[in-house]
Amino acid sequence: MGIDLSPYFAEYEALVAEVDKLFATVRGQCGDLVTCKQGCDDCCHALFDLSLIEGAYLNDRFNKAFSGRERDAVLMRADAAERLQHKIVRQAFRAKESGEDTMVVLRQLAAERVRCPLLTEESACAGYDYRPITCRLYGIPTAFEGQTRTCGLSGFEAGKPYPTVQLEKIQDRLVELSQRVAEDLGSSFSGLATLFVPVSVALMNTYDEEYLGLKKDGEGEEIAGLAPDELPGAAPADKPTGPADAATYVPGKRIDFPTEECGECGESDCSGCAQAASGGCKGKPYVLEVKGPGEGGKS
Repeated sequence: MGIDLSPYFAEYEALVAEVDKLFATVRGQCGDLVTCKQGCDDCCHALFDLSLIEGAYLNDRFNKAFSGRERDAVLMRADAAERLQHKIVRQAFRAKESGEDTMVVLRQLAAERVRCPLLTEESACAGYDYRPITCRLYGIPTAFEGQTRTCGLSGFEAGKPYPTVQLEKIQDRLVELSQRVAEDLGSSFSGLATLFVPVSVALMNTYDEEYLGLKKDGEGEEIAGLAPDELPGAAPADKPTGPADAATYVPGKRIDFPTEECGECGESDCSGCAQAASGGCKGKPYVLEVKGPGEGGKS
């Protein structure tokens, strides 16, 4: 990548650190219910997309860590994964266009399995240190727009309250950071910040001047004329994308939880609370979230 995005990557890494703390909080309070362990690769087959900043970050770290035949092998797996995922998504998109209920389509997508290109034969993540946020939160309860889900292999039970990570502000932070990247670079693509791509495309992509819509001498008009959905790997319209929607794509059984926020005592921080330790005041779940844009959510 010839464009220096390191200042934005530093902000993204700060968000990742916040997300990791949320995961640790839930794991600390829920103990054996969080069953994530080395060798478990259920999350490595889920369908989800990455925001601009996440895709660029993953691409940058991958190209710095891999070279030669090892890199070529990952890219070959990425190409195969993208072909399969594209076929699956197009079928779902056509089903939705034909009038099939959106939730039915999403549940059908949830049953699909696509192996991550970074998953090794030993069921280990070759890019574990720079894995996306969706991967980091997969094994604990998460909520987005009133829909609360978790990994079907976890010990969480349907109908019981647990500490739950709210995904909206994480998504907002990713989009806001992606928007600043697009604006600061002077991209001519108005929808670049909301363009999401699968992991496979992020690995194969080249985040250069052309992809980012940066005008070059004699080429500005041509680049500016491309619509965001004409870029390589662009998600079809109305296709749920990004970590905020990733819970919708969790394969295996689905676990739903109550979504009322804990607010009996008026405190916003439930850490250390004896009642909250079992899932929130008076048995209600409480919500864990990062700060959103404009709330101190920028470094």
